[in-house]
Amino acid sequence: MSDVILKVKGLTKKYGDVEVVKGISFEVKRGEIFGILGPNGAGKTTTLEMIETLRTIDGGSATIDGINVAEEPYKIRGMIGVQPQSPGFQDKTKLSELILMFSAAYGERVDPKKFLDEVNLGDRADSYVEDLSGGQKQRFSIVAALVHNPKVFFLDEPTTGLDPQARRNLWDLVEEVKKRGISVIMTTHYMDEAEVLCDRIAIMDAGNIIALDTPQKLIKDLLARGFKKSQRVEQANLEDVFIDLTGKAGLKD
Repeated sequence: MSDVILKVKGLTKKYGDVEVVKGISFEVKRGEIFGILGPNGAGKTTTLEMIETLRTIDGGSATIDGINVAEEPYKIRGMIGVQPQSPGFQDKTKLSELILMFSAAYGERVDPKKFLDEVNLGDRADSYVEDLSGGQKQRFSIVAALVHNPKVFFLDEPTTGLDPQARRNLWDLVEEVKKRGISVIMTTHYMDEAEVLCDRIAIMDAGNIIALDTPQKLIKDLLARGFKKSQRVEQANLEDVFIDLTGKAGLKD
């Protein structure tokens, strides 16, 4: 079995005469967290949506576990989990009912309470999504995307808008997903998040991948090019104060 779960080669997307993804290539290994970083308009979300079968691929190819994304989209959809930037759920439907509904869509039968307990939402099984906090909604959207045990899990800016405590809790959850052997592909605008979570990172700009390596190697290469910034070493920062005072384990908020 190859240690590569996702292989992207020459992937291209055009809107009219504008090429927004310009023939990019990369691979993602089994069981790693792979980050795609870049400014707004770099092509990150478009790249994910092509691999997720949500947008057509105009050029090049993408394969997941040897299955061609463009040729067998329905098979791919059964192999992946997707947590979009703004997940939407049916109103006035209990969390437990939503879990059953999602699992049935994949031909699976699961214990909703068990799944919700994994993200500390077991006591909210009879609640509605609209009654959850921002962090709770994000955790629920993640567990809902994992009911069929996908091979690859896509996260598009998962912690945008969350407070520091909820953000740290979501980091822990992403690490737990990785421990289950699921490959995670994520975008984020938070560089500290990428540095903590990602095994490797691709940096995109204007539709191209301009760097790809581990966070540590990318930082080392920058320093080797003579980069320097003013040194101010602190043992803690304001986020640490916030987490310490409000309680990192406060998963109910």
